[in-house]
Amino acid sequence: MKLSGYETGGTGLLDATFAALADPTRRAILARLALGEASVTELAEPFAMSQPAISKHLKVLEKAGLISRGRDAQKRPCRIEAKPLGQATEWLEKYRKIWEAQFARLDDLLEELKAHEKARPKRKPTKR
Repeated sequence: MKLSGYETGGTGLLDATFAALADPTRRAILARLALGEASVTELAEPFAMSQPAISKHLKVLEKAGLISRGRDAQKRPCRIEAKPLGQATEWLEKYRKIWEAQFARLDDLLEELKAHEKARPKRKPTKR
């Protein structure tokens, strides 16, 4: 029996994308690169870590296909690559539809309970 959604072929890039996105430093680097390309030195500026540590983060992002590095004389500017993020978004989109359907069912149930509560006769408080 083959279960839908459990295919293992071709998920290496998706796994690498989510692994890379799991780290807040790498997410911050991607946010910076979304504004435009930057050098390793520019990317390291806001962080309290060494340039080699930033380079390790960049290697993870590059291996996942989330960034690419160009050549500009002595510099190797980094730029964001959208394709892996698009694939991750497609994967998440399937589950968003499931969540929305569940929320819609919950909304329907709440409306039904409210209607039932309004239709129920009110009891007068008893005095003691």
